[in-house]
Amino acid sequence: MRVADPLVTRSDVKTLGTLGLLLAVLPVNAAVTAVALVRSQLVPADRAEATEPRTVLITGGKMTKSLQLARSFHRAGHRVVLVESPKYWLTGHRFSRAVDRFVTVPDPQSEGYVDALVRLVDDESVDLFVPVSSPAASRYDAQVAQALAGRCDVMHGDPAGVDQLDDKAAFCAVAASLGLSVPDSHRITDPQQVLDFDFTASGRRYVLKSIPYDPVRRLDLTLLPCATPAGTAAFVRGLPISEQTPWIMQEFITGQEYCTHSTVRDGRVQLHCCCESSAFQINYAMVHKPAIEAWVTAFVGGLGLTGQVSLDFLETADGELFAIECNPRTHSAITMFYANDDVAGAYLDRDVPVVQPLASSRPTYWLYHEVWRALRHPRTLPERVRVLRHGKDAIFDWADPLPFLMVHHVQIPWLLVQNLRRRTGWHHLDFNIGKLVEPGGD
Repeated sequence: MRVADPLVTRSDVKTLGTLGLLLAVLPVNAAVTAVALVRSQLVPADRAEATEPRTVLITGGKMTKSLQLARSFHRAGHRVVLVESPKYWLTGHRFSRAVDRFVTVPDPQSEGYVDALVRLVDDESVDLFVPVSSPAASRYDAQVAQALAGRCDVMHGDPAGVDQLDDKAAFCAVAASLGLSVPDSHRITDPQQVLDFDFTASGRRYVLKSIPYDPVRRLDLTLLPCATPAGTAAFVRGLPISEQTPWIMQEFITGQEYCTHSTVRDGRVQLHCCCESSAFQINYAMVHKPAIEAWVTAFVGGLGLTGQVSLDFLETADGELFAIECNPRTHSAITMFYANDDVAGAYLDRDVPVVQPLASSRPTYWLYHEVWRALRHPRTLPERVRVLRHGKDAIFDWADPLPFLMVHHVQIPWLLVQNLRRRTGWHHLDFNIGKLVEPGGD
């Protein structure tokens, strides 16, 4: 006999509890936003008069990095059209003063996505298309870029190039062909390939990572081989590995991990930043690593890339450097450019000096993530306070405060309510990318 589903599940309790916490802090957030709105009227933000004002189309409107780019273009005197899919129509970023028009278009996987963006480019006389892609949308934005040839300037690669960079195994192969350092890597399309691999002869430990983006399993770094052959078999056979869903078995290297964002044109780096990285990245502080910058310069130059390229590196204790993967899209580390007036030029112009975060820029964080960390791990409270004292919230801006209020108290609660109606559950909240990380989500 089938057991009836419980009236209230653990996921329901988690959702309702989160909604309650957000409601509890709403009065404080609303008061701060009101003060900031008054202040912004009394002390208007600086905005340049562009010699040639352009219209810039930015996708991925739910994510903080799209808001940061919108603010950078707006501050330089340009017009911004922000785009998102219908699921995120209530993104708090649509209320930003930097956004001149907000538009919803079909999901990137939908048949009408490319045509909708092409029409929008024509209707709005767009000069530059800057996709802020989710991992699932990078290839579809490459199809848009291809369709926009001759219509406007585009900061993204073609479908074949994006596929190559997004494929962890293909990326390692092309980087190695350029003489650049990467870990030992093997494409896996059948669990038996792992079971047949001679780990003893290799003498290395490995991790398995899905090549298609997997928002939940991407944090699983189980070392192979396991303690026993049976353990290895059980682990590997529990993963959705197939020809259609390939994985990469990559040498596990210990060391300090770094992530980068580079905006490039015709194989030349025009904007670059680098910071220490972690599995769940929600803090960014610029570090200068000449060896990493040289690796990126050689890589994008060797391929003649145009677009936005984010790379992950590992540096061993003895200084060896390895690139472990590439994401052909905007990195959230671009929030470190919040005070820089040269960002727009790095996207719009050619042959500009490399733009980097200002020396005076503070590390960026997301306040509600810091608060949640402090609640879950009270012993880290001194560290959380240090982050708040020395950093800057990536969303809040005294001259543009509404997004901070609307993201935390409209956008996220709306998504929580919709999830509660579907009763599908969720893994965690990510205020940075403006969504719930859900099983099978985008």
